[in-house]
Amino acid sequence: MKQLYIGLVAILALMATGCNKFDDDINKDPNFPEKASATQLIASAQQSLPNLGSAFDKNASPYGIHYPQYISGTSFTENSRYNTVNFNFYPIYAGPLMDLTEAIRMANNPNEGPIPNQIAVATVLKAYYLWHVTDRWGAVPYSEAFQGRDNFTPKYDSQQQIYDGLFKSLDEANAAFIAGGTIKNDIIYGGDMAKWKKLGNTIHMLMALRLSKVNPVKGAEEFNKAVANGIMEKNEDNFTYVHLVDEVNENFWYTSFTRKSRKWFAVSKPVVDYMQPLNDPRLPVFADKNVAGNYVGLEYGLPGSVTVVINNISLLGSALRQQNSPVYLVTYAQALFAKAEAAKLGWIPGGDTDAKINYDKAIEQSILQWTNSSAGLAAFMAKPEIIYNPATGLRQIAEQRWIHLFMHGYEGWAEWRRTGYPLLSPAPNNNNLAIPRREGYPTQEISTNGLNYNAAVTAFPYGGADDLNARVWWDKP
Repeated sequence: MKQLYIGLVAILALMATGCNKFDDDINKDPNFPEKASATQLIASAQQSLPNLGSAFDKNASPYGIHYPQYISGTSFTENSRYNTVNFNFYPIYAGPLMDLTEAIRMANNPNEGPIPNQIAVATVLKAYYLWHVTDRWGAVPYSEAFQGRDNFTPKYDSQQQIYDGLFKSLDEANAAFIAGGTIKNDIIYGGDMAKWKKLGNTIHMLMALRLSKVNPVKGAEEFNKAVANGIMEKNEDNFTYVHLVDEVNENFWYTSFTRKSRKWFAVSKPVVDYMQPLNDPRLPVFADKNVAGNYVGLEYGLPGSVTVVINNISLLGSALRQQNSPVYLVTYAQALFAKAEAAKLGWIPGGDTDAKINYDKAIEQSILQWTNSSAGLAAFMAKPEIIYNPATGLRQIAEQRWIHLFMHGYEGWAEWRRTGYPLLSPAPNNNNLAIPRREGYPTQEISTNGLNYNAAVTAFPYGGADDLNARVWWDKP
């Protein structure tokens, strides 16, 4: 017993006097880190990417898919009747954008991949999110944003200033990538830096095309720079968010249709009426047939008092609402449509000859992306309405891009605002409300950041109030 007592005393003495000889890390569980690494913050930001297609989360309702009239509501039609005016950008700033800002600031661990590549990837992603934000609201906090408690009232930068800043950021990212150095925790491209570099330049190119009405000289300059730096070259380069077969990481539409049994979303009549006469191979992917075996789109923007017979219409295609269905964000076909328009505008060489080449290739790659097959492609391309016509080329490019961007609502809406195509009518019998051209600022900004909020509204480039009818900078009347 005495020996046992002496042993216990020795152990206690060691604990009292000798613990400082051990590294502090011995008491840290590597499976539950106290602070996220740069690549973990990048992965966290990536998990918010599906929200950009429609601006939703699993407890909210989508809006973006209604503005370009991809989807009509069967039960709750407020979103397609423009009842919500003010939208909150705080979750984007406090979530993925703050993650990426912190990732850029703290990237210092070469064990997760070359530091320049970590920073470049975060920079590209941050530019993508900010592009989305400014295209929805116009002027927003940018140069004074992300300072936390050091500045709770950041000024609003003009959209022109934001675009110039993002072009510069994407140039810096393009120059910073190191070939062959993958990074960890990349759930989009698996650390492939060549694809990230092409994505950054493709985003740069698509942003440049937004300037077609407001500053075509600057737009052409930025467009050609991005193309020269290297853009997407095949569908395998697509910026795609792939969901998983588990509840935490499943597709939103699976959650809505299957898990919650909500048949709330039908393909709109404008989409079906455009695609069906052309026997478009993508229609069976976009829409399910009704009980009678036909494709029937639902009229857009019906009042909530109208009873919709679900069996009579085409719901959102089951192929797009599987648990692991992907979300397409930036695609090769989208880049080809941009090149087709740029050739038609004279921004790049080739005129109508190259416009046709890129237009035809864009449709081909779009059909391959959506259907994984070339079945029906030749017959579709032979349709008189589809054959490229120099007299109607810009409209054809815009309409086919609208179809290709199906379900990426905010991108389809941005291109409709910029080009005016397709010709869409606002929701009928809706107090003469027009299709929105921007979204109103968060109402909290009036009280928490009033001076800067008021300055931003006063400086709207084409006038107007903080509502759905004012225009962003590049949406020149």
